[in-house]
Amino acid sequence: MASRASSEGAASAAPVRIPAVQGLGTTWYERGPRYWLRRSLTALLWLAVLAFCCYIALVLYGSFRAELPSAVRTVWDWAQVAASVVALVWGWLVQRRDHRRKLLDPPAPDEFRAAKRDQVRRTTGLVVAGRVLWLIAAPVMPALAAWVVGWTIAMLTVPEYPSEIGARRWLEEHPAGS
Repeated sequence: MASRASSEGAASAAPVRIPAVQGLGTTWYERGPRYWLRRSLTALLWLAVLAFCCYIALVLYGSFRAELPSAVRTVWDWAQVAASVVALVWGWLVQRRDHRRKLLDPPAPDEFRAAKRDQVRRTTGLVVAGRVLWLIAAPVMPALAAWVVGWTIAMLTVPEYPSEIGARRWLEEHPAGS
């Protein structure tokens, strides 16, 4: 039997307030064309930002690489290729493990918004501090960019976000009209 929160269940006669999930609105409830359009547009936006970040990473790496002797440059390039492959897989694994952990205790819509707000507050300081690190990290920028690509692709390819599951559980726990 499908639950009230499931998109497979019969429509209820009583009006139910469907909570909005950040980035998906209320489209997560039915998972129809609007939902998949939102997920696709999110993926395209993330991939465009990643392409720009990878470009910047390669430009920074190129400026570091130009200063190396040619024999060292070849060895360093191959080391970067190997490190980038490892970092890509590592980023993927880190994101998938975090996703599995979040699925065990998915947040309710209000908890998700509060956690996102706290994360944004912490990120601002890290961004300011990270500007200097970009210059220091130039020798390993391809590997760092590969880690971010792996992490992001893993995030974008999950079948359902923890916030969606948390919202479905919230709907099951709060009967219509409450």
